[in-house]
Amino acid sequence: MRSHHHSGLRTLRAFGGLWTGLAAVGCLGLVAAAPAGPQDPGPIVNRAAQIYRGLTSLQADFVQTIADRGLGDTLTSRGTVVQAGANYFAMRFSDPPGEAVVVDGKYVWIYTPSTQPKQVTRMALATDPIYGVNILAKILDRPRERYQLRLLKSDEVGGRPAHVVELVPNSPDADFTRAVVWFDEQDGLRDRVEFDEGRNARRTFVLSKLRPNVAYTKETFKFDVPSGVKVIDRS
Repeated sequence: MRSHHHSGLRTLRAFGGLWTGLAAVGCLGLVAAAPAGPQDPGPIVNRAAQIYRGLTSLQADFVQTIADRGLGDTLTSRGTVVQAGANYFAMRFSDPPGEAVVVDGKYVWIYTPSTQPKQVTRMALATDPIYGVNILAKILDRPRERYQLRLLKSDEVGGRPAHVVELVPNSPDADFTRAVVWFDEQDGLRDRVEFDEGRNARRTFVLSKLRPNVAYTKETFKFDVPSGVKVIDRS
């Protein structure tokens, strides 16, 4: 299998649904420390969703891997993601450098200079953030209503025990067919998320240095169009 860096074109695909898509993932949240029944993952996910909605912001470092089994490709990227509510989101890449997906409350901006250095795409903000670009809000809105939940197993991430929960969307409009989330048993943080997107594609986020309620300014969710770059309006 070939392994190479995440290109700009695949950055678009990676945002499942603008990709047409998040996020999840994705997908983050804090869970109050409380035991859950071994066969029922509902309390784990519901508590995560409840506390997530109470956060003023959430920031984390990420490593993203997209595996396309049909093409035999593995694409890896990394950077920092920060969000505040459903309509403010910024995913900025250090590798590939300069690439970004920013939601400013009104528009989604997608800039992939590794493949299209002279243009940035601007799109209208999706009305449903669960199937939109905000990967952090993607799976934590009404989880029992939107998904079939199943506790798969216990596992470890970074040497820490975790509950592994499967979420299968009830809606055929979802841009992923299955999500698997690792919830840390000790602090409830979500350390890892996998999305099955299409027949052969799997996108994995490994998250670290989660920072809830960090201070931010309006500049955090502002995309400044670089000099000489044309805005392609898809809204």
